Amino acid sequence: MKFKNYLETIAGIEIFPMISLLVFVVFFVALIFFVVKADKNYINHMQQIPFDKEQ
Repeated sequence: MKFKNYLETIAGIEIFPMISLLVFVVFFVALIFFVVKADKNYINHMQQIPFDKEQ
């Protein structure tokens, strides 16, 4: 028996790809919104953390 046959026997399985796509899109839209709206000073501060020698 193929894997596809197992999935066809599960009731309501067709909703899971939709939910996965929705989560994917919402995450990346939120990430793009954060990047666009982020304070440039905060970005520059975070950019300099690896080079900070005070630690």
